[in-house]
Amino acid sequence: MAGKLKIRVDQDKCQGHARCKSLAPELFDLDEFGNAHEVGDGSVPEHLEDKAWLAQSNCPEIAIDVTEE
Repeated sequence: MAGKLKIRVDQDKCQGHARCKSLAPELFDLDEFGNAHEVGDGSVPEHLEDKAWLAQSNCPEIAIDVTEE
């Protein structure tokens, strides 16, 4: 069985396009500057794994890391 997915937003790369938030609002929040960050500790519920990969592939700055634990 595969491990749990975790997401992390690289704050140095994020430019605030917010595509991740529009694609996966359950997984991402925006700070006061419009930059994204992961919700909670970045753990991805199994039913949202597709959205995590979708958000990663749609980030123009390649700022989202999806890893398996």
